[in-house]
Amino acid sequence: MQAQPAASSTAAAAGRPGWGWRHEAHSSDIDEFAAEQREWSLRYEQLSAGRFSGALQHVQLPGLRLVHETTSCAVRQRGLMGTGHVGVAMPFELGGHASFNGQPLSDESIMIGRSEALDLCLPAGAFTVGIVVELSLLDTLWRELYGKPLSAWIDRQVVEQARPGLAAPLRCMHENAMRRVAATPALLHDERAALQLRDAVLIEWIEALPTRVRTDELGSGEARKRVVDRACELMLSSPDEPPSILEVCRRIGASPRKLEYCFRSVLGITPARYLRAARLNALRRELLRQPGAVVQDAAARCGFWHLGELAAAYRRQFGELPSQTARQRSPAERRPPPDAAP
Repeated sequence: MQAQPAASSTAAAAGRPGWGWRHEAHSSDIDEFAAEQREWSLRYEQLSAGRFSGALQHVQLPGLRLVHETTSCAVRQRGLMGTGHVGVAMPFELGGHASFNGQPLSDESIMIGRSEALDLCLPAGAFTVGIVVELSLLDTLWRELYGKPLSAWIDRQVVEQARPGLAAPLRCMHENAMRRVAATPALLHDERAALQLRDAVLIEWIEALPTRVRTDELGSGEARKRVVDRACELMLSSPDEPPSILEVCRRIGASPRKLEYCFRSVLGITPARYLRAARLNALRRELLRQPGAVVQDAAARCGFWHLGELAAAYRRQFGELPSQTARQRSPAERRPPPDAAP
């Protein structure tokens, strides 16, 4: 099923300062969903079993984008949200493992980080609300509010708790602002109104940040993520001949116990389960992008040799057989997936 942008999507007219746009999309294809993130380059991996379904809303104001996103399955989301921006977001409905750049997320957590390196894991059914703001705009407002430049921690990927009592009101304000734009698209064609809405939203997000941001524990989370990233790179470098977990441990200099601890901490699953999920995702992409793909050949290129076991695992993961995926769409309907995230 191809992603369907909502009929209410509103685009800015070229050459007119201060205007923005609204975009809404729903998709049952994880790569099409990633491609709906306008002007960003993101990659999603489905980590839990079940048919994928995603819904997103974006509202672009001058220098600031409002985001609301939900997915039906557990996902790992990586990539770039432009350059020279800062993302600030909160996750909700965390019924399972959630982490941001290797740091655990919990109720009322706020994620803060530069837009050039997103790595977010969320459980099935979770949703996020957030903003992506131009760094220059944030710095200007920060100086006006607090009389000093942005703190050095803004260049890190940080998880903190929202100031007490502010998480729920912030979510309500954010969603109300998005509903206001949906109900009154003409607001995006009024520079003054768009700027007023932008400033009101941005100030509320800034005020929800804690008065003191701690960075003393960032190093351990970053170290665990480096272990996971190196292991993933090795696991997926030769999909037709994936190395064993012991070989991965040997090459990155980590014990099996340490490797499993890092994977559970960062991704919420074991290395073996992640490798299987990543290979299944790769197979699904290959079946969707290549017209008339032969399942057996595609499976071999992704490291699967026993078709009976593959069919059962694939059906558990995606709710259909590989052969059904291969017949799902004609070549003209297929959209290539986004570039792989680093």
